[in-house]
Amino acid sequence: MARPNRRQVRPVKQEPAHRINRNIRVPQVRLVGDNIENPGVYPTMEAIKIADELDLDLVEISPNADPPVCKITDYQKFLYQQKRKQKELKAKAVKVVVKEIRFGPNTDDHDYQFKLKHAEKFLNEGAKVKAYVFFKGRSILFKDKGEILLLRFAQDLEEIGKVEQLPKLEGKRMTMFIAPKASAKKK
Repeated sequence: MARPNRRQVRPVKQEPAHRINRNIRVPQVRLVGDNIENPGVYPTMEAIKIADELDLDLVEISPNADPPVCKITDYQKFLYQQKRKQKELKAKAVKVVVKEIRFGPNTDDHDYQFKLKHAEKFLNEGAKVKAYVFFKGRSILFKDKGEILLLRFAQDLEEIGKVEQLPKLEGKRMTMFIAPKASAKKK
């Protein structure tokens, strides 16, 4: 029995992130960069000649500008710098920490105060607080008690935190989010 012809699957060539040199197909470009004596608008072929004389690449940085902005640089070095910038931005990004505090619908006053102090500490450190009341079994009948508890919690924390989401019942949990106020952060 003969095997049917199978099409060969070829890997798709990935297009570079930026157009370079002869791949730039616009009539004129705006040249910028450190190695240009006269930055300004040039015909594309002249800009490519300037890049060839300097033994560098013409890299299209901003293709949506009118005319597109190009830079004369070593393309590999340019890619390396782009990756490094992305890595630095990622490192500087603010990471939001969410701390959870769990209550029961019949939480007594001492436990409430204990958890309130923890929430104050979390908010002062700059973390968000997710406070929730967990209803077990028939305690779902006391959902109004849970809502009152969470609203009291928000009121006690209003000086250092602001409510992002009011109490909301989702299944067996009633959840509320509190974010730190800008003036409360000590970092």
